[in-house]
Amino acid sequence: MNLNSLSEIANAMVEKGRGILAADESTPTCKKRFDSINVESNEANRNAYRDMLFTTPGMEKFISGVILFDETLRQSTLADNEKFPDYLTKLGVIPGIKVDKGAHPLPGCEGEKVTEGLDGLNSRLEEYYDLGARFAKWRAVITIGDSAPSGSCLAANAHGLARYAAMCQENGIVPIVEPEILMDGEHTIEESFIVTEEVLHTTFYELYSQNVLLEGMVLKPNMVLSGYACSEQASVDEVAEMTVTVLKRCVPSAVPGIAFLSGGQSDEDATAHLNKMNQILGDNSPWNLTYSYGRALQAPSLKAWEGKQENVKDAQDAFYKRAKLNSLATKGEYSPEME
Repeated sequence: MNLNSLSEIANAMVEKGRGILAADESTPTCKKRFDSINVESNEANRNAYRDMLFTTPGMEKFISGVILFDETLRQSTLADNEKFPDYLTKLGVIPGIKVDKGAHPLPGCEGEKVTEGLDGLNSRLEEYYDLGARFAKWRAVITIGDSAPSGSCLAANAHGLARYAAMCQENGIVPIVEPEILMDGEHTIEESFIVTEEVLHTTFYELYSQNVLLEGMVLKPNMVLSGYACSEQASVDEVAEMTVTVLKRCVPSAVPGIAFLSGGQSDEDATAHLNKMNQILGDNSPWNLTYSYGRALQAPSLKAWEGKQENVKDAQDAFYKRAKLNSLATKGEYSPEME
C-alpha cells in the first residue's frame, strides 16, 4: 500500500472546482433511465450514451473522476476505439469503478438492507486496477422509518464499508465510502440530522477499527434533508447549516474531501445546497466539499440526447452546463439566476 499515492489520488478527486461524475448505473437502472426517453437499453446504446458524456469538449475542467460500471470500464470511445479508462486518464480525469453487488434484505431486520459484494472482492480489485481504475465506490443504503434504522443495520453496513475500504487501499485503490440515508419518507429534517450523525459516527468508528487510511479515502454522504414526503420542506439555508453541523461533528479533518450524492434532489436543489455549504465554510473548511452526482449531472443531457446522433451536441451542452454550475457551487459562486 503506497500511502502517498492514495493520498494524492484522493486529493485530486476532490480538487476545488471539480467533482465526480457517477456514471455507474447498473444495467437495470440504466434501463429505467432509457425507458424514460424510449431508447432500448442494449450494450451499444449504453456505450454510445457514456461516450457522449465522456467526450463532451472541456468537461475535464469540471470533472475530476468518473465512476464506471463493470461493463463501461471495458468499453471504448466510438471515434477512436480507445478504452474509456485510457481516454479519461489522458484527459486528467481519474477512472473509478463501482464494486458493490447491491443492497439485499438484512436477515433479522425487517425492511432493512445490507450491501453485498465482499466475497471475491480482492481479486476483482486486482483486475480493476490492471484495467485502469484508481478509485472504487461502495454504497450502503439506510432507511428512516418507525423503528429504522436499527443498530444491527447500522453496524452491518458500516462494517461492510470499512472492510471494502481496507481492501481497496491494499490494492492501491482509493475507496469512496458511501453511507446513503434515503430521503424517501415523511421524516423531518431534524430526524434526518439525528440518523445522519449516528450513521457517520458508526462508519468512522469502523473505518478506524479496520485501519483505513483516512487521508486516502473520499466520503460520499447524503445531505441532511427533509423526507421527500414531509409536509414541511427545509430551506436551502437550513439544509446547508444542518449538513455542515453534522459533518463538523463526525468527519475527521484528515479526510481530504466530501463528495455529496444528490439522492433524488432536483438538479437545481443539489447545486444550491452545495453552494450554500461552501459559502458557510468558506476558506476555513477542513475538507473540500464537492459533488459526486449521477442524475443531477446527467438528467438534462439524457433528455436532450433521446438516443439520437443528431442530438449529441445539444446533450453535451446540457451536461457541460450542469457540470459548470456545480463547479461554481464548490467555490460558493453559484446563483439561481445562472440557470
